[in-house]
Amino acid sequence: MESFAEWGYLGLFFASFLAATIIPFLSSEALLSLMIVNQYSLGTVLLVATIGNWLGGLSCYYIGWLGKWDLIEKHLKIKVLTLERLKPKVDRWGAPLAFFCWIPVIGDPLAVGLGLFKTNPISVALWVLIGKGIRYLVWAYITFSGMNFYNSL
Repeated sequence: MESFAEWGYLGLFFASFLAATIIPFLSSEALLSLMIVNQYSLGTVLLVATIGNWLGGLSCYYIGWLGKWDLIEKHLKIKVLTLERLKPKVDRWGAPLAFFCWIPVIGDPLAVGLGLFKTNPISVALWVLIGKGIRYLVWAYITFSGMNFYNSL
């Protein structure tokens, strides 16, 4: 994570993108907090992290849209049965389900399922953006609350 931090906003973008794709190897939230603590611009940090994570999430949607089961199982480690279980929910709720793509463990299969079932791409993109943006806003609030608590000691 240190190398991403050294790259500043570009590092945050890549970390956020990768955390939402097939390579969720690091916590983009930790890097976001580190940058907030080091007094990077809050608005820019939130914008960069949100856009990076949003585009990463859309890459999972696109893999689902392609419908290549072998790629989905090999790279995302998502079983066909998992996606088949999502079908009734996708049929019932549609694009608003994309709001929940930020949730660890279920977010990637959800994005892939929405793509696989050809859910409206513009609506999905909007809901993914809203969900991921709110997640980072909440995380920034938690970071500031922790900083204020620490400073009050």
